[in-house]
This record gives sequence, C-alpha cells and structure tokens, in this order.
Amino acid sequence: MTHGTSGSNGAGLRILVVGAGIAGLGAARALRQRGFAADVVEREPAWAHTGAGIYLPGNAVRALRALGLDSTVAERASVIPHQRLCDHRGNLLADIDTAALWGDIGPCLALHRTDLHAVLASHGDPVPVRMGVSLQGLSQQDETVAVEFDDGSAGRYDLVLGADGIHSQVRRLVVGAEVVRPVGQVAWRFVTECPPELTTWTVLLGRGVTFLAVPIGQGQVYCYCDASADSPSRPESDDVTGRLAELLAGFAAPVPAILDTLGPDGAVHVAPVEEVTLDRWSRGSVLLVGDAAHATSPNMAEGAAMALEDGLVLAECLACGRGITQTVARFQARRRPRTQWVLAQTHRRDRTRNLPPALRNLILRRWGRGIFHANYRPLLELP
Repeated sequence: MTHGTSGSNGAGLRILVVGAGIAGLGAARALRQRGFAADVVEREPAWAHTGAGIYLPGNAVRALRALGLDSTVAERASVIPHQRLCDHRGNLLADIDTAALWGDIGPCLALHRTDLHAVLASHGDPVPVRMGVSLQGLSQQDETVAVEFDDGSAGRYDLVLGADGIHSQVRRLVVGAEVVRPVGQVAWRFVTECPPELTTWTVLLGRGVTFLAVPIGQGQVYCYCDASADSPSRPESDDVTGRLAELLAGFAAPVPAILDTLGPDGAVHVAPVEEVTLDRWSRGSVLLVGDAAHATSPNMAEGAAMALEDGLVLAECLACGRGITQTVARFQARRRPRTQWVLAQTHRRDRTRNLPPALRNLILRRWGRGIFHANYRPLLELP
C-alpha cells in the first residue's frame, strides 16, 4: 500500500508527520491551518490514558491560542497565579507573580497531560492518525523521501517531520549516532490527590533534591521530584514509593500529605533526565521537531511550548512557498536561537539549585524574582 497526501493549497506537498504527541499533533494542526494536509503515524497501537501532569507557561498558552485550542484547554486546567519557591522546610524564598511575568501573553495553566493530548487529537476536526505504525526505513530520492513502514506499506513524501520524541526513530535513521545525553538526574513523576492547602505551583528545594507540586484541577496534583543520579536513593528496586519517602525525609508540608496518598503500587514514572543537542535538525527533506530535535531538562517547563511553536513556525515558513530546502533552512534559523536559550537557562538553573543550600537560598531570596523574569524574557516575544 502506498501513502502520500497532497496539500489543499495547490502546492501539492506530501508531508509525513512521525509521532502523534504534542509536537506531532501540534504540527499537523498548524499545517492544516495553512492549507497543508499531512499523514500522521504513531507507533503506539492506542492512546494511553496514563501519564503525569503538565505545566504550561504563558507562551505555551499563546501557541495553543494560535491553534484555536486555548479556551478548550483552559476548561480542563487549573490556572497557576503564582510560583512559590521554598526551602525543604517550607520557608518561602521567592514568590513569582505569573500574571506580572507573562502579562497579556496568556495565563499559566496546569492539567493532566492526557487532557492536553485529547484536545490536540480530537477537538473540533480531529487529526487523523494511523495508529500502531512505525517507521522502518527512509531514503532520500532526488528531492523526495521514500519511506517504509513496519506494516508493509510505503510512501513518498516531499517533507518528513520527526516528531517522535526524545528517543526518536527518525533521528536514529537520519543522524545515526546517539545524541541523547543524561544530565545527571533521576526524576519521579506522578499524579495523586491534592492536599487542600496546596493552591498553586510550589517547589521545595533540598540538598540535591527538588520536589515540585502543581494543582491540575479536579482535586488532583501533579508532582515531580528529581535528585542527582548518584544519590543513594536511586530507584534500584521496585519499591518506588519507599525510595521517594527516603529521598524526601525531612521535607515540609505538603510533601508528607502527598506521599501518604501513594500506596506501594502507586503509579510513579521513574526515568533519567536527558537532553538532546544537535548541530542541525535536518538532512535533506527530513526535519526533526520538538523533543526529537531539542529536548531539555524540564526545569523551564518549556518542552510543550517549544514543540507547539515549532509547528506554527514551520507552517508559516512553508506557506511562504519558497521550496522545501529554503523552508527547512529558514525554520532552523528562526527556531535554534530560541531553543538554545531554553537549553542555556536549564543549565543555569541547575547550577543555581546545586549551590550549597545556604548560598542558593540567599540568592533566591534576594534575586529570585529577577532571575525568573530574566529566564523567560526572550520568550515573551513571538517565536
């Protein structure tokens, strides 16, 4: 069976999007807004209704607005009015007014990742996706890309987008070398019951350990904890909740109440924190977007925003009608400085929080608000 979809704008471009996560679905919707159609394939056989939460800064909500999805997402989300930074005993170090930070760009929202995905996939005119289909091979032929899928089908495309995440199969086929780099941290993520006293984004900073709790509505809280990968509390056994309790011993409220909601079989996702750095995101007519191109540590919470912005900028560049080669070059020229800024800020933040606690706490008390504003200042501008 042969696949390949033509755009409805008369350009006749055949576009393939590999991966139906936030980057892939966002790109497919952005392309459709500009008059392009795309085939979308996803290796998972069905949508998974599991996962953790997600925090969306103002520029992510602006990107959703450009896709016509912000109000639908907001209906399912909790508004985050402040970001509170505390030491591990709960003493306030800094309080960030997110409305003052982002202005009229958009509110900051938090929701279950499954809810965000459902809106991207199914709201309004749903995005057609071929489920349970993986890329098996691709080759550049003249100015097109010949693609083979593991179900025996094949296709020829003018542009292939690798939107298949940090461990991208498209990137492996195109780049070859492994470019995923551990940043030296292990992360625990889960969603559980929200304590009534927790009303906004709250992070507690210990010595080499960070615990973040974010209300996501419907009585739930999204929690994220990370620690250095050489911590004695690395998850080396099946007792994940026991390891978390060990790691967070001595942390103040709301941590104990949150941990009490987790049974021994609590759904906690544990994984190393990794990043992707590439000199270029394309080869010929194959282009990487989202985490496949520029995954970072989540401490800026910019992964979804960068992925959604990728799709919007790519669709805008394609609409200029300058050909695939020029489009890909222009896209990378616009996007790389922005994603490199985010990567640099994640490194700066990690260096700050890994300072001796007394020094780190002093810096955050005196300059925490200014640091946060400086971290995000370039992202206030349109991508």
